[in-house]
Amino acid sequence: MKTINTESLTIGELAKLTDVHVETIRYYQRRDLLEEPERAGGKIRRYGEADLARIKFIKSAQKLGFSLDEIAALLLLEDGTQCSAARKIAQEKLTEIHVKLAELLAMEKSLSKLLHECENKQDEMCCPIISSLQSD
Repeated sequence: MKTINTESLTIGELAKLTDVHVETIRYYQRRDLLEEPERAGGKIRRYGEADLARIKFIKSAQKLGFSLDEIAALLLLEDGTQCSAARKIAQEKLTEIHVKLAELLAMEKSLSKLLHECENKQDEMCCPIISSLQSD
């Protein structure tokens, strides 16, 4: 098995190690989430441990629901010394998640009601689901 020097990765190797596409890495660079290394001797760009760690940070933050803009703000706090600022961003995200959960629960309730009406309807002419969608 070939070992990879994580201090001298090509963009393809970095993509493979982080389980993202090469275009995703380029997108992160365009969004200033990841630095674009210089071409060593005019050849290909080489990425290192810091780039690997940064992409892992981005992916971890995405799993928690943070947007790329929010991740950019968190990356500015990456040294870990500004806990109150990070806590504020996380609290805002948690509030947003609570709102989305409430919306999803309301959707579930409405859809369950329509399904129940559909299962118990006697009139074959008018589907309660379709009727409800047409009236809203």
